[in-house]
Amino acid sequence: MTDSTRLDTTLLCADQLYRVCDPKDLPFLTTESIEPFNGFFGQERAIEAMDFGISMQRHGYNLFVMGNPHTGRFSFAMENLKNYAKKDQKPADWCYINNLSDGRYPVVLQLPAGKAQQIKKDVENLFENLLTELPAAFESPGYQRMKSRIERDFTKRYDQAVDSVERKARDVNIAVYRDAGTIGFTPLADGQAMDEAAFSQLPEEERDTIQQNISDLEDQLNEALTELPKWRREAAAQIRNLDSETTRKSILPLIAQLRDRYVHHANIIKYLGYVEKDLIKNVAEIVGDERSLEIKTDQMRQQFLEENYGINLLVDNHKTKGAPVVYEAHPSYENLFGRVEYNSEMGALVTNYTLIRPGALHRANGGYLLLEAEKLLEQPFVYSALKRALKSHEIRIENPVSEYTGVSTITLNPQPVPLKVKVILVGGRDIYYLLQELDHDFEKMFRVVVDFDEDVKRSPASVRNYARLMKTLAVEEGLAPLKREAVARLTEHSSRMAEDQEMLSAHIGELVDLLCEADFRRRQKGDDLIGAQHVEMALQGKERRTGRLSEKILESMLNRTVLIDTEGSAVGCANGLTVLQVGDVSFGTPARITATVNPGNKGIVDIEREVTLGQPIHSKGVLILSGYLGHQYAHDFPMTLSASIAMEQSYGYIDGDSASLAEICTLISALTAIPILQQFATTGSINQYGEVQAIGGVNEKIEGFFRLCQTRGLTGDQGVIIPKANVRNLMLKKDVVDAVKAGQFSVHAVSHVDQCLELLMGRKAGQLKADGHFTQRSINALVVKRLREIAKAKP
Repeated sequence: MTDSTRLDTTLLCADQLYRVCDPKDLPFLTTESIEPFNGFFGQERAIEAMDFGISMQRHGYNLFVMGNPHTGRFSFAMENLKNYAKKDQKPADWCYINNLSDGRYPVVLQLPAGKAQQIKKDVENLFENLLTELPAAFESPGYQRMKSRIERDFTKRYDQAVDSVERKARDVNIAVYRDAGTIGFTPLADGQAMDEAAFSQLPEEERDTIQQNISDLEDQLNEALTELPKWRREAAAQIRNLDSETTRKSILPLIAQLRDRYVHHANIIKYLGYVEKDLIKNVAEIVGDERSLEIKTDQMRQQFLEENYGINLLVDNHKTKGAPVVYEAHPSYENLFGRVEYNSEMGALVTNYTLIRPGALHRANGGYLLLEAEKLLEQPFVYSALKRALKSHEIRIENPVSEYTGVSTITLNPQPVPLKVKVILVGGRDIYYLLQELDHDFEKMFRVVVDFDEDVKRSPASVRNYARLMKTLAVEEGLAPLKREAVARLTEHSSRMAEDQEMLSAHIGELVDLLCEADFRRRQKGDDLIGAQHVEMALQGKERRTGRLSEKILESMLNRTVLIDTEGSAVGCANGLTVLQVGDVSFGTPARITATVNPGNKGIVDIEREVTLGQPIHSKGVLILSGYLGHQYAHDFPMTLSASIAMEQSYGYIDGDSASLAEICTLISALTAIPILQQFATTGSINQYGEVQAIGGVNEKIEGFFRLCQTRGLTGDQGVIIPKANVRNLMLKKDVVDAVKAGQFSVHAVSHVDQCLELLMGRKAGQLKADGHFTQRSINALVVKRLREIAKAKP
């Protein structure tokens, strides 16, 4: 093979730089005439995993939807969940009721779907009836007669005891008087009560007799009233029994109606039994107590009933169709697990079971809970609490902060709600693998990974489906239909986004944005349909909006602030190609790589690594250069040299090994003093055998050097050298392809360092002959000669 033939095999033609989608191959004129696309484009693997994860009903088979943003992963998860949820059974309703034995521990009540709202209304009607029936029952003549009889019986026994003492008092001329519930004795004179003055004038003996009689009468009175507390207790018990019986007769018909209505619901029957028993016990709180100074208003009675016997409807599924699908956008602890609220009364915080509020887990119970993994991990205490809930299969409403602050307040401790839910986390690959590495529970709880593909194989069938997808997106966004030329242009751009001629990008979010911008351009032009020109205008508009930094860098090269040559030749100096990523914007730019060589044994010094600007992968690429030099050239002598390599005018961190091809060529140029043609820029990584390996960002890199050459003026000699493995990744812009077609610019693809050396130095690299030597006067022969000289030179 001659040198010219060998060089020609590396030259790419214009057709290899861009894979065109011919509009004529699309079987429609506009998307208006094609069917919309149902489902998710190119996500068969994810659909299969989602189907398995949802259908698998064992514990621990929760799902992690993994993929990059803008691929439609969230919409995919939500839509699939809704489709499955429609077929599921509607879950139960959940309520909290008062624990009448200890109000700090409210009791959870599970009811069939739709029954909670009904029983809540029925209980509220019961309260209204109670507020009418109970006071009326206690004000009725029958109740009053029976109560009066009990009071009369008590008074009669009391009066009989006092009368017996009073008769004895008259016999000794002493009167008994009653004053404000107390009984006293006073002596009589001529039938009239004797005052203090008259009593003091009596003889002492007579006074003593009277006082003794009064003392005896008091003893007799005390003896007669010994059982007074017993009589009072008996009367009070009789009144309580009367109140209880009156209450029972009043509320029994009301509660009986509810019992008949919910006879098949044991939980409700049990709850009604508690209400009936406690109402009888605390009826005074409703009808009032004549001994109490507090006047009971209707509002106070209503409040008492609601706070003691009402139903706190936590989750109501009567309007839910199938199983619930809940997305919690802000998964804080309270939003996820619920909370207990407080009211301020007289400067104090008080609460009760009616102030228990549900969280997303309560609402999703019996269905599906969708969370974004990144937002979940941002919230303190939430991830570990979610794991506890999934392990224990119950939802506890707690205050996690009190565990760490040491400050514990008196609050409610609601009974846990049994939990049955599928949790679906949506997140990136980095979060998934990080959780797998750091949390051993993660893989046991999220056993199903739904891995979202980022690209789809480009075939006639997939392109037609892509067109149908555009039609669907346009309809959803209210956009105009697309011409087939616009579909073809979007298909080509999708391959560029995928960085592969054989693939289409699955980043649906970016496609939607582009369609919306293209439709905006259409409206500006007053056209009816979205055409290829509108798509092109949208792409150019976005590039202009985000192109300030790349223009600044290009300007610095043109005014020689950054030294980059595009013509001539230089020893130990070559143009490398880099990609800068700033936010969501990436662009290529050339960078000068220089190398120096001198006798010594320090090896190859990576200046970037020495000043800690070189990241690990870049440093690895430089270290590989020594391995290649030793393998290729130092077969029968020790390789010793001192060399340094630098990426000139680079003031930030450098990572990646895509400069190693340019670095080895620069190093060989410095060794042999053979100049490198500056009209070329090179990108690619190498291994220790000199094979050129694929790199990323190849389109941006080529376009970055092309812009510089185009601005300075294309000569026809300028070009770039890329790895042969990257040919399938080429989807270059139209101006680059046109320049190559016109012979004004060239793109070469190489698979070995020797091919690159021949292009950069304009002479043959040389073949290794059978005798172990390279072809005379070849590049490789000069390298061996120079390395031998350096090895023999004394330090």
